Amino acid sequence: MTSWKGRRFEVTVGPVAHGGHCVARHEGRVVFVRHALPGERVVAAVTEDRGGSFCRADAVSVLSASPDRVVPACPVAVPGGCGGCDWQHATWDAQRALKAAVVAEQLSRLAGVTMPVEVEALPGGPLNWRTRVRMTVDGEGRPGFFAHRSHRVVPVDDCPIAAPGTVDEVVSRPWPPDSSLTIAVDATARTHVAVGDAPDEVAVERAVRREWRVSGFWQAHPDAADLYAELVGEWAGLSEGESAWDLYAGVGLFAAVLATRVGPSGSVMAVESHRPAAVEAAGNLSDLPQVRVLAGRVEAVLRAGEGPDPSVVVLDPPRKGAGRQVVDAIAARGAARVVYVACDPAALARDVATFHGHGYSLTRLRAFDAFPMTHHVECVALLER
Repeated sequence: MTSWKGRRFEVTVGPVAHGGHCVARHEGRVVFVRHALPGERVVAAVTEDRGGSFCRADAVSVLSASPDRVVPACPVAVPGGCGGCDWQHATWDAQRALKAAVVAEQLSRLAGVTMPVEVEALPGGPLNWRTRVRMTVDGEGRPGFFAHRSHRVVPVDDCPIAAPGTVDEVVSRPWPPDSSLTIAVDATARTHVAVGDAPDEVAVERAVRREWRVSGFWQAHPDAADLYAELVGEWAGLSEGESAWDLYAGVGLFAAVLATRVGPSGSVMAVESHRPAAVEAAGNLSDLPQVRVLAGRVEAVLRAGEGPDPSVVVLDPPRKGAGRQVVDAIAARGAARVVYVACDPAALARDVATFHGHGYSLTRLRAFDAFPMTHHVECVALLER
């Protein structure tokens, strides 16, 4: 069939879909439309068409606007502009409702689970929250962000969702052309900038009444780490002397919480594949002898039969999810409860379906708007056998 790329046509926008767009239909094909809201009538300009049953488009003109539509806070959060934010054209309440609909739909379609979903706001509002940012430098040395589904760099003078001490610290001066920047402002208000493949500087973060040395991943929202850790500790339901696993442990945040619950007579096995993070976890948790930190891929560590059988497993996998191999291994070791921290609702739903096959039920779920203005949403789920 002839590609529709570049075509423009009017469509009525349907429901939200996972990924920061809404679903419309035109001449028998699905059109995934960005910069639109459910119920709107828009002019859609096709930006990508690889054939088949669907194409992608931007809403370049709004003919009938949703009452939830607002003017974006950022001048480049528009069709053809920065691809970092998906929902700046919606009120904050509407953004959370859209994300809740996505989580509920993914659980229903992929896991057969029907449950009400509310996406909870974190403190501080939808702007100036992002304490960790990755930027790309264009050929003229100007830092910016990629356009949506593109390697074209959109230079910026500011970023409304970035915390002070991040983007504002780097946009006023040139950088090595075609390089990348990793920027973080830590709990001491110190800004860290790594250029290209240079190792990230060690930042100091604070959560669960402890101080953390971090050179890699840490939650971008300043309130997220404490909130998730508190919930993980509560839902783990551990008692003195029990055993727990913290898989994809990072620098040890959840392992610390689990350690306080099992006490000196219990045990926590923390597994992290990124060796520098595992080294930092061991240092961060050196005062907790009941924690054993293992560096290695989770699949390999579990296949080797490491650690005592756990009462509880905490999972915080990357965006692709834990996957069948890890879920099967957890079930084989007899864990009674799994607390699953998920940054992608589709991956969560797929893993929930696999856990269901082993006799686990999804009994509790909380979702958080830890990434305002974007389509991303964080979920914490409790599965019980």
